[in-house]
This record gives sequence, C-alpha cells and structure tokens, in this order.
Amino acid sequence: MNLQVENADVIVVGAGPGGSATAAYLAGHGLDVLLLEKSSFPRDKICGDGLTPRAVRELINVGVSIREEDGWHRTKGLRIIGGGVRLEMDWPANETFPGYGLVRTRMDLDEILARHAESRGARLLERTNVQDPILDERGHICGVTAKVMGEDGRATGETREFRAPVVVAADGNSSRLSLAMDRPKRDDRPMGVAVRAYYETPRHDDDYLESWLELWTESDDGGKILMPGYGWLFPTGNGTMNVGLGILNTSEAFGKVDYRDILRRWVRTMPEDWQISEETQQGPIRGAALPMCFNRQPLYDRSMLLVGDAGGMINPFNGEGIGEGMEAGRHAAEVIASALARPTAGEREAVLRSYTSVMKSSLGGYYNLGRGFATLIGKPEIMRLAVKYGLPRTRLMHLLMKIMANLPQERGGGLDDRVINALSRMTPAA
Repeated sequence: MNLQVENADVIVVGAGPGGSATAAYLAGHGLDVLLLEKSSFPRDKICGDGLTPRAVRELINVGVSIREEDGWHRTKGLRIIGGGVRLEMDWPANETFPGYGLVRTRMDLDEILARHAESRGARLLERTNVQDPILDERGHICGVTAKVMGEDGRATGETREFRAPVVVAADGNSSRLSLAMDRPKRDDRPMGVAVRAYYETPRHDDDYLESWLELWTESDDGGKILMPGYGWLFPTGNGTMNVGLGILNTSEAFGKVDYRDILRRWVRTMPEDWQISEETQQGPIRGAALPMCFNRQPLYDRSMLLVGDAGGMINPFNGEGIGEGMEAGRHAAEVIASALARPTAGEREAVLRSYTSVMKSSLGGYYNLGRGFATLIGKPEIMRLAVKYGLPRTRLMHLLMKIMANLPQERGGGLDDRVINALSRMTPAA
C-alpha cells in the first residue's frame, strides 16, 4: 500500500460552509490547516439555497465578497402564504444583522467558501475521502486516513495519512468520523427531511423568499387534498427558482409518504404564468436529512470538535444550517487557536473543552425552544389553528419571523429583541 503522511496544526474534514469557515478562520489565526474534501468542486448539495441575515452576517465576518455583481441575489424579506393569507415581511435590520438576505446555489456557495479558505492560507485537498480516525495512546484522535479519489469518483487505490493534534469533523449529517469516534445521533432531537429541484421561471429574480405553510394538491376526482409538510420557493436570480418542501419527524406522516411525489403534485397546482412545471424542471428532485438541535454530542471530546450538520446544527424553526455552521466554525477556530497557544497539554485540553459551553451559550437555549416548536407544528390541528389565527396578525408574525430566523439584536434593541434573548437565556441548553 502506497501511504503518504502529512502533518498540520489542525485537520478539518469536510469543505461545506461550516468546514470552510473553520479553515478560513484558523488560517487567519496563523495556523497550518488541512481542509479535506471527499468530492471535487464544483459539487452540489441539497439545500434551499436561501440565506437569512444571520447567515449574511457570517459571510461578512469571514470576509467573502457578497456584491450583487458577483452573482449574489439579494432578498428583502419573507413572503408567507397560508390559510388564504399572503403576507410580505421585510427582514428586520438592526445593529447585529443586515436588513437583507441572499440566495446562492450550493454549487457556487461551497466552492466560493472553500476557495476563500484556500486564499487565507488553508491547504485544500479535494477528492480526499476520509475513512478512519487515528488514535494516540490516550484514545484521542491525532489524525485520519483517507482514500484518494479519481476524477471519476472512484478510489484510485492510494491511501494517505494526515496528522494533527486537533481535528474538526464537518463531514455532514452522516459524519463517518463522528460514528468512528462513538458519537451516534441522539433520538430525542428533531430531524427533518427536505426535497428540492430547480425550475426555470420568470420569477427567478423575486425580491422575497416564499414560504408556504400549507401544501394543497389536487385529488384524482378534482378535489383538494392538504399534504403534509411545508414548502418554499427561493429565487436564485440566475434564471431558476429553488422549489422544495420539508417535513419534521414530529409529524405522523414522517417516513410514510413519497416526498418527491408530493413536490411533483404541488408543482402542478402552480399558476401557468410562473412556468414552474415538469417541463421547466432542471435536473432531478433530490433529498437530504436535516439534523437539528445538537443531535450529536458531545460537541467536543478526545481532541475532536463537531461543526455544522455533523453536530446537528440546523435551526429547528426554519431548517437553515448554513449560518449556524459558519457561526460554529468561527467559535471553533477561536477556541482551537487559543488552545494551541497554551504551553501545557492540560491547559490545551481545558480550552478545547470550552467549545461545548461556547456553542450551547450561543445556540443551546434557542435550540431547546425550537424543540418545543417542532413538536407543536408536527400536530396538524395546532398548525391549522396557528395559520388561521396567527397569519392575519401582522404584528405577531413580525415577532415570529424574528424568532424563527433568530434575528434579535444581541445587545439592547426593542422589546421584541429583549424578549427573544431572555427566552433563549432562560431556556436550559441540552
């Protein structure tokens, strides 16, 4: 076996938004970082492609250009449709978050972030499929082995070994590395499933993300059927619309229906002038799991930190994971840089262990609120009442949008901001 060994200060496994942000920040701290990605860019990921102002803040923080002339489509806010009501709400601008969102396909976004990390000094290795952890005498991870993949997506037969005192697992929902390090998923956390496809449409440059709280489709006899799940139409600005739907495992229909068929049937009900149909569909309907609320724990143990989907960092209120993954990458890099600057192994370990409390302080209480929300909206009778009596109350919906997108001003702000922040602090992280 041809075995090559390479050393670094930190290994980051997975070049999605969370992994690339982690690598970019680590390189900015002056550390030698290896960013290992099993595929090659450009490559697609299943996602809605919509970025709330919270995610926009993270793009700004990491230093990525988000000018419209560079291909970013800006959104003014969110349009909610349900119960016969159509409500447009602008994103709330405050001292913490910009008053606009963005849309960028993951085909573009992930490569932009990976190349940005590379420009900051991270060593990006594509087609490097991490297989197993390497453990030291304490049982801590001190490296990984990986198969080198060919351009055809098949293993070349070459195996490489990478060594570092700290490893970041940002390898997605399935997180092979987490499983190898005895961190299975928790069953007491919500999980979602989403499917989506792209459609050519004149609505591609809409100013608003669109969320449908009810999915009505036609029955065989010409009547109407309310299908499980919640839909979206996100304009990419590039001639297409990302159209998809999601469902949580708190719903009785979870795992019992054909999500792709529901999407096809929903699309058939859309107005003809939108030109969203099977004839304008670009590529197949594809699906993915949405791990939520820190569904893998501990977030740090034995020299390995979890970032992004690997740690279940998807917002249970709205299904967004890009902003949360990048935010985790920022915190992880700060903790790792501080730890590696300490003179003794004991001090380094103590700092690394602080990552769990940092993340739970940042998102833990909010995620616990979201667990209760996920349980409620999984009950059709409660959802129907919420749509019927909630949507017509514009003031209430503006508050809910700020909660669901996690957009309160972090310090000070109005009454809404203070209430949301107080609820997150008062709710114990778990």
